[in-house]
Parts: sequence; C-alpha cells; structure tokens
Amino acid sequence: MEVSFNDVKYTYPGGVEALKGITFNVPTGQSLAIVGQNGAGKTTLVRHLNGIFQPTSGTVTVGDWTTAGHTIAELSARVGYVFQNPDEQLFARKVFDDVAFGPRNLKFDEEAVASAVTEALEETGLTKEAQSHPHHLSLSERKRVALAAVLAMKTPVVVLDEPTTGQDHNGVRMIASIVKKLREANRTVIAITHDMDFCAENFERVIVMAQGEVLADSSPENVFNLPEVLAKARVEAPQLERLASSLGWKSHPMNVDAFVDNLEAKSR
Repeated sequence: MEVSFNDVKYTYPGGVEALKGITFNVPTGQSLAIVGQNGAGKTTLVRHLNGIFQPTSGTVTVGDWTTAGHTIAELSARVGYVFQNPDEQLFARKVFDDVAFGPRNLKFDEEAVASAVTEALEETGLTKEAQSHPHHLSLSERKRVALAAVLAMKTPVVVLDEPTTGQDHNGVRMIASIVKKLREANRTVIAITHDMDFCAENFERVIVMAQGEVLADSSPENVFNLPEVLAKARVEAPQLERLASSLGWKSHPMNVDAFVDNLEAKSR
C-alpha cells in the first residue's frame, strides 16, 4: 500500500513550524528509515499517517485514502504504529489482551485473533509472557509487547518509532528479523531511528531530516556518504562506513558481510 506526502506543512498551536513542505512517496513493500536529530520533525511527520496529526496544509495519502477524510480508528486498519514509549500504548492487565486488542477492534473472529496473537508473540519472543501483566515486564519487553500488538493487526503499513531503544543485542537482532519478514510479506515498513548501524543494515532507503525539511533521500550507501548533510542533521555515519572511510576505501559497506567481502578482495 503506497504512502505519500504532498507538500505537507504542520504548525503546532504554539506557532512552531514543525514541517516545512515535505514531499515524497513510499512504494508498497519498501523499507524506509527516517533519521535526524531530536526536533527534526520525524515523529510529527509519521504521526500524520495514522491521523494523530492532520496537515496544516498539503495532503497525506495511504493507499487510496487521504488521511484528512478518515478517523484514527479507520486508519488503524491500514497503518500500525509502534510508539517509542510503550507505556503510551499498553493498558491491559495481560500481555495477551494487549496484543489481542487491535485484531478485535478490526473485527477478526476469535479464532483469527488467537492465531494472530500467538504468531505475534512467537515473533517477538514473548510466548511465555502471554498471561503476564505488561507493566511487570522490563522496558525492552514492553517495547516488544507494543510491537507484537501492531504485528497482530497485520496492517499493510507498519511504523516503528525508535524500535531498538532499550534493546540488547539479541533484541535488536529479533527486530531486524521482523523487519525482514515484513519486507518479504510486501508490507511497507517506515522506521524512525537514531541507530545508524541498524538503519544501514536493515533498510533499503534512508531519508535525512533537519528542522522540518528533507535534506537527503536515497540508499544507505549514498546517504551515509554525504558528510555535509550528516553534519547538518547531526547524524553520525554507521561504524562500518566510518571504519571503511578511515581505511581509505572507496566502497561503502553497510553490513558486516559486505565489509568482510571488501576486506578479502583487498587482501588478494
């Protein structure tokens, strides 16, 4: 399901202009990471997708819907949004019920609800916590409950706001695996992240934002080779890119396998 922003501007009630005419499309099934320092407008932008915000001017479309013509409840059938802070999203006394809430609201029958919840809990490593109270879990586990709640809804578009925050190495690998599965299922994934290594390794497209504007929009290899843009956005290139650059390489490896391949090629 294609997502598009057409000259989207947004001004907060206090007069702060958060978005200054954003235009881009996200084709169906694409994985997109949006990066930039705090205050760049990233979260404000993606919260237009589920109707939390409506543009001051311009249009946002999800598939054949203009968001201004639909409620948050209606948009939730198309856009699943995982909040940065899971405590803004979780409310039930059992993990199972939190994860089941979305599918039930979307009118899944109970057999489909059970199946969706079971699958989502397995994907996020939370099967044993199905009957636990969410607020008895750690922050990283609560973030995975919030992720499971969105996965269970099976929306064609999934938005992840800082998905790796608070996660250990295994948690980050699990989330990377989920992003891969979503891509393989042709579901659109849009993530906001400060984790440049996670971004470079798992997303095919990167948008850099600063002060409510798009500074760059391309592949990770291209974006992370724009030092002036990264400096303006106060974003640091991934570790492997920085190491390759310090070694004088012209190539731009975005993951360990690519780095090792380049190293082996230069050793022959």
